[in-house]
Amino acid sequence: MRVLIVQPPRKYWPFTSEGDNFLLQQALPALAAPLRDAGMDVHVIDCMPLHIGWRSLADEIKRIDPDVIASGENHALYASEALRFFRMCKEVSPRSKTLAGGGHFTNLAHRYCNATSNIDAICIGEGELTIVEVVKEWAEKDPDLSKIDGLAYFDGEKMVRTRPRKLIHNLDTIPMPAYDLMPMHLYGKSRYLFSPGGTTIHHSRGCVSKCSFCAWWTVMADRTYDSDGKAQLSPRWRTKSVDRVFEEIEELYHRYGKRSYVWVDESWNIDPRFNDAFAERMIKSGMKTKWFAFMRADCIVRDEKKGILEKLVRAGLSHILIGVERAEDDTLALLDKRFYAGGVAEQALNIFKTKYPEVFLQATFIVGVKDESHESMKKQVALAKKIDVDFPAFHPITPVPGTPIYDEAIAKGWITEAQFDDFDWLTPVLDSKYMTRDEIAESLYRMNKEFVNKRWMAKGLTSRVPYKRDMYIWFTLVSAKMAVDAIKQRINPLNVEHYQQLVTPDWYDS
Repeated sequence: MRVLIVQPPRKYWPFTSEGDNFLLQQALPALAAPLRDAGMDVHVIDCMPLHIGWRSLADEIKRIDPDVIASGENHALYASEALRFFRMCKEVSPRSKTLAGGGHFTNLAHRYCNATSNIDAICIGEGELTIVEVVKEWAEKDPDLSKIDGLAYFDGEKMVRTRPRKLIHNLDTIPMPAYDLMPMHLYGKSRYLFSPGGTTIHHSRGCVSKCSFCAWWTVMADRTYDSDGKAQLSPRWRTKSVDRVFEEIEELYHRYGKRSYVWVDESWNIDPRFNDAFAERMIKSGMKTKWFAFMRADCIVRDEKKGILEKLVRAGLSHILIGVERAEDDTLALLDKRFYAGGVAEQALNIFKTKYPEVFLQATFIVGVKDESHESMKKQVALAKKIDVDFPAFHPITPVPGTPIYDEAIAKGWITEAQFDDFDWLTPVLDSKYMTRDEIAESLYRMNKEFVNKRWMAKGLTSRVPYKRDMYIWFTLVSAKMAVDAIKQRINPLNVEHYQQLVTPDWYDS
């Protein structure tokens, strides 16, 4: 069986560069490896770094003539492009079977399994085992998808959802990612962001929490279905061993020259035993790396007390992002983020500022929650000023499919299931009780302008830490480019509908 895995062309955030968006998507080599081990003829096309536009991609599909075409999507924002891709597959290669996966299709399988869909089956949740079984079954003369766990499909009359796929207990049993099938030399080419030569990597899957605004954890959750067919999810966190992680790092470091790592784990630092062993191993290896990770504040505080955090910084930790999210404990509780109550995030950030000032500190805040008011917005600004990180990012709450916030928004008619083009975490899509989305957007604009200014720029550009200088240069250039583009297009920066439009690459339709 000839299998083609594709990351189709996509537009990208105005707030990120090509280099950032063209970092390696982990799913591509992760899914290609078990297919190849099973004897399949595997091809991978990542259109973004290769600059393959829609017309060229159609030609490539015709040339390869695959039996199965697979693609996934985690972000609702790109749903329309994912659907465009599957529609194109059926037009240019009607004999090919199409398989979708990722968080978006996992959480909205009911929407895409129907008589008019261009998707033949949807992989629900973790994909390495499922994709191999599906391809093998499609190779049979009379395939029966009903016996494969973790699948949804339309059988000609109704949507069929098979038994939930059990999560892979031991992540070390998963084959090494097929990096050799990827254009590794084209990832991480940004001059400043995560330089030099950045790539993504992960050691863990899932999360121990289930924040109500976050869909990241849902794909890697334990999954059951109630009598109405509604998914019941329980958070689960798993990690590879340090030995296995270093197999990947050593290949990326020595074979592909990657020195900068963007860890895409939902929560990198959950297990102190892993954190300590990883730091010891990295220091002992002599490899000179810089790396970024999403970290939980309470785990940072714990690791500092245990003497682990100092080792992690010596092991290359250069950039962290902490989801501070809100200034008020009661709102954190409503978002199911109770473990940050009592100023834990502030405590964690103060540890870095006083003991490890060389680490770039990034924090996110969520605004536009249901009880948001002009006064509560001021509280977020006050906290951001107090913690004084290198870059505070304010994001409007977005009802991502798979979250309770999405379910409520659909049930109350605030959004529809076809309304995803503005789900960029930059454009407000919900009103609060006291503010319209336009008012939230205006406040966001003023909040960002209050922090990204000449004083902020001077502070970063005069830093003695090269990594910090590069990050400040990058944020400055991107912010300036957004402002210039807005002026060129005569766009009012307070216009919610147009300011945060995705950027179309020159090669997008080529």
